[in-house]
Amino acid sequence: MNEEKRQDPTVEFLSELYKNMKMGSDSIINVSSKVKDGLLRDELMRELDTYEKYAKRIGKLIYESGNTPKEDNIMAKLGAKMGMAMNTLTDSTESHIAQMMIEGATMGITENMKLVSKYEDKGISEEALKLGRDTVKYMEETVENLKKFL
Repeated sequence: MNEEKRQDPTVEFLSELYKNMKMGSDSIINVSSKVKDGLLRDELMRELDTYEKYAKRIGKLIYESGNTPKEDNIMAKLGAKMGMAMNTLTDSTESHIAQMMIEGATMGITENMKLVSKYEDKGISEEALKLGRDTVKYMEETVENLKKFL
């Protein structure tokens, strides 16, 4: 079964996209307890909802292909959570949290753009490619929305 998954470029693409969207939502969850400002908190909750909707759509496509979506391993998640906690320990101001979230979204943009570039000529489904491009566009919008909190 694993060989089959590796041979299906659409499933490979969607699996990486799924991990990236779950990382975005996990980051928001990890930092949300530090956010005291109502407007920033509202913005992050809107973003969380959208990241989760993307993850759900991507996960559904993975399931429909006969596979199961997988998140990053527990050590990667724990490392990200600890990094976020350490980063907000000394500075949990609105602008610092916005900066951290902008940096994370920028990394997500880069990762998803690389994924789209890597897989667009490998015969993956148009639906999957469009979803990848849509996530990049969405994360670019989140960066712009978060800039007002700097």
